[in-house]
Amino acid sequence: MSASAKVLITAFDAYDRWTSNASWLAVMELTRRLPTVPRITTRRYPVNFQAVRERLATDLAANYDFVLHLGQAPGLGRIHLEAIGINVGGNSRQLPDEFGVLEPGAPVAYRSQLPLNSWAAKLRGAGIPSQVSYHAGTFLCNATMFLTHHEIAKQGLNTRATFVHLPLTCQQITGERTDIASLPVEVSAAALHILLQEIANAD
Repeated sequence: MSASAKVLITAFDAYDRWTSNASWLAVMELTRRLPTVPRITTRRYPVNFQAVRERLATDLAANYDFVLHLGQAPGLGRIHLEAIGINVGGNSRQLPDEFGVLEPGAPVAYRSQLPLNSWAAKLRGAGIPSQVSYHAGTFLCNATMFLTHHEIAKQGLNTRATFVHLPLTCQQITGERTDIASLPVEVSAAALHILLQEIANAD
């Protein structure tokens, strides 16, 4: 790939008690000084399984070279680059034994083909806490990761994708009564700039 690569960046809307979402806050911060390369398209998805499934099928048909899905993960103190999406899904109101498969007959899991290890090292080298993660959970973030790779396989695309879990922003926890890990939104946006630069410089 090169600087002409097409990149889709998605983030989520607010949900539950959170009146904003760290992923969308990071995207908004990113757009304050959006790089000219690679070519970037952003989307904000609702926190709804069916809506995300439909939006993914439509968006991925545009045949992006790279997809970076973003989501917030309350409790994390560092950025997680997700390597694996599993074919299991449920919501926070269900017991784990009530979870079902996301796509019957599909593989048990998909693994990102992006160089996540080197990306994480690059972020840490810039002073940004980051690591590769091998479990994106079993809720919508994991579903987004899995369904993206399944759509890529079904549509015969060459798209490479991952899911990036971001900590809550400092502004989100200002009114919290207990200590919750957070990261300044400027740092999360800086991390996205680095990842986009890595994409722009990719072979």
